[in-house]
Amino acid sequence: MKLKLFLSALLCAGFSFFSPAQENLTYQKPPKEILELVDIQRPPSVMMDNNKENMLLLYRNSYKTIAELSEDELRLAGLRINPKTNISSRAVFINNIKYKKLKDPEPQQVTGLPSNPRLSYFTPSPDEKKIAFTNTTDTGVEVWVLDMASGTAKKLTGANVNANMGSPLSWFKDGKSLLVRMLPTDRPALVDTEEAVPTGPTVTVSSGILAQNRTYQDLLKSKDDEFNFETLTTSELYKVDLEGNKSLWKEKAMYSGERFSPDGAYVMITTLHRPFSYIVPLYRFPSTTNIYDLNGNLIKTVEETPLIEDLPKGFMATQKGKRSISWRADKPATIVWVEALDGGDPEKEVPFRDEVFTLQAPFKGKPVSLVKTINRFSGIIWGNDRVAVLTDRWWNNRNTKTYVFTPSQPGKEAKIIFDRNYQDRYSDPGNFETEKNEYGQYALKLDGNSAFLIGDGYSDKGQFPFLDEINLASLKKNRLYQSQFTDKLENIHSVIDAGKGEILVRIESKNEYPNYYLRNLKKRIAPIAVTNFRNPFQSIENIHKEVITYKRDDGLELSGTLYLPADYDMNKKEKLPMILWAYPREYKDKSSAGQTTSNPNSFTFPSYGSPVYWVTRGYVVLDDAAFPIIGEGDKQPNDTFREQLVANAKAAIDAVDALGYVDRERVAVGGHSYGAFMTANLLAHSDLFAAGIARSGAYNRTLTPFGFQSEERNYWEAPEIYNSMSPFMHADKMKTPLLLIHGKADNNSGTYPMQSERYFNALKGFGAPARLVMLPKESHGYAAIESILHILWEQDQWLEKYVKNKE
Repeated sequence: MKLKLFLSALLCAGFSFFSPAQENLTYQKPPKEILELVDIQRPPSVMMDNNKENMLLLYRNSYKTIAELSEDELRLAGLRINPKTNISSRAVFINNIKYKKLKDPEPQQVTGLPSNPRLSYFTPSPDEKKIAFTNTTDTGVEVWVLDMASGTAKKLTGANVNANMGSPLSWFKDGKSLLVRMLPTDRPALVDTEEAVPTGPTVTVSSGILAQNRTYQDLLKSKDDEFNFETLTTSELYKVDLEGNKSLWKEKAMYSGERFSPDGAYVMITTLHRPFSYIVPLYRFPSTTNIYDLNGNLIKTVEETPLIEDLPKGFMATQKGKRSISWRADKPATIVWVEALDGGDPEKEVPFRDEVFTLQAPFKGKPVSLVKTINRFSGIIWGNDRVAVLTDRWWNNRNTKTYVFTPSQPGKEAKIIFDRNYQDRYSDPGNFETEKNEYGQYALKLDGNSAFLIGDGYSDKGQFPFLDEINLASLKKNRLYQSQFTDKLENIHSVIDAGKGEILVRIESKNEYPNYYLRNLKKRIAPIAVTNFRNPFQSIENIHKEVITYKRDDGLELSGTLYLPADYDMNKKEKLPMILWAYPREYKDKSSAGQTTSNPNSFTFPSYGSPVYWVTRGYVVLDDAAFPIIGEGDKQPNDTFREQLVANAKAAIDAVDALGYVDRERVAVGGHSYGAFMTANLLAHSDLFAAGIARSGAYNRTLTPFGFQSEERNYWEAPEIYNSMSPFMHADKMKTPLLLIHGKADNNSGTYPMQSERYFNALKGFGAPARLVMLPKESHGYAAIESILHILWEQDQWLEKYVKNKE
């Protein structure tokens, strides 16, 4: 009798010895206030031609369905492929197209589109009069073409295109034909790896060479995987004209890239080869880069890259031999590539890290050494024989250099024009404007010796985007325009006509959806609207939004974007529950870490991962709270990771508390990926929070032993760092409720689903209040509408129970 009374008391208290650990739960939906912000018609994305005369408006659904995510999928060497349709199983499709002249009032519907369109890989012809794209049917991928003059689309091929390795389309220079990857006519059947009877074990061998690779996912695991990978990535190249007539252009191979020379006379083609690897993804498999003429005849083998499993240690390590092979944009047919001067090893002390070479058609001469870089090569914007711009970067000290050099004077030392910390956003000079040149390639936009820089305009006084003219001979700058808005955000999209002073801008505010405008810098007239997209989130257009700044205990300036409910009484100042959402970022200096790049005038666009939804549920939200982790000089940021996390969190809560808005006993913290890792650490090592939400994180760093995030040291070099930073190692300290969410098909390096499963088991073992939600079919980011609505429901339930109604 006493036992029955004891069990009855426990049940009344909410405990049950007999209830299972799992809940038999179907997909749920969040409350109405949140649901109406998710179930919206997404405004279109915009695709514009080089002359800024025509634009395409591309429409798509906000999310996929779980049925779409449940279609067949093979995960091979870093690819996720639908073996039935032969395109990425995670592709996002456009379902409608409209077009308009830039100055026309309304867009027109493209006619002739397929029924139930699933469109992708939009590729303009060299003259931009036509747009090729793919349509994915139930059985495969087709090629279609849109005529911009008539606004009509038509099908060119059947559903036998191979899009498993990215875009299958390239235009011939005349714009009359396409080079298309197609399925081989004799393609063998795939092996069913679930049904196949093994013929022996899988054996992987270490040859004694250092190969400290990160924890990649979706790798090959068996001979059957190898067979399927080769089968799915093998294509034949066909020439297809605009009437749909096709002819075999090149025999079958594993084609991974086809690029026509600027004059259209040659094609540079890269193919993958065996032997494959079980420890690195396909981009480190052996490859060959060849140049062919337009009849498919081999002209030159540019490079044969071996399997790369053993790069030197460090983020700035790279391969030996030629890399970054491409065409020089300002020449008819000149190839350009980079070679490491340090053997690819960042530990070697050398005056120059990389060297840039060129070789012009017919590719029989000696390569020309063009220029050398102090840091690791990052990229070149070609102009002409007189001028080109080059950038390099070095992760360890966050340095980037921008050079100007004269391509017609090879070997002449490049002139450094910018030398800066790339994390220092206040000193960012902007990006060089480009335009299509005579060859149809994007090259430096020049007016004599002058180029143009478009900058974000971050400063300690706010964000004021700008357009500068820079003389590349004298390096003198002239500010042509700087936005003066203090209640809106005006980003400069591009220069239309420098002589006439015409630029294209995008203007938005916290409750005005971003739209494009024509602005004339020489005429004092209001910007002319080009688009008229409406705000689909009107229920939150009147919420309070501001960027607050505050200081950490060590004096470091921090910031975050603060949201208050629309009906919040600023005079009464009721203390509400709060959600703090953040993502840690590593810095090498305090000045960069303390800069503010949030703008209160940016449009409030709640994505599925945003905490902003809960402003409609009576919460204060501090989003994108600054969580810098700093390691100056010889110190590494992670040496004091936990201490800095807690200091950042305390400073954020103190700041909102000082404003009088928050009940600091009812504060939740949350984050995704590294933000989830942050959340678990904060709950384990502080008493600042009532509950936490951690999505798709990693919690045991010994399972990522050769580095993670920005940590270069391996586990054996810094075991104390890996252990102290791992929430899993401190599960016994956790007493704060934690909601763990993870996609069962997470493909992100290091964030295996096992990370959440094992961490939850550890928490459960020590009696911590926790809930684990594993989302079927979902990757590192979530895609299906059913999953999105369910996680919003889960988060809302968790916050209501453990934060708003905390006992």
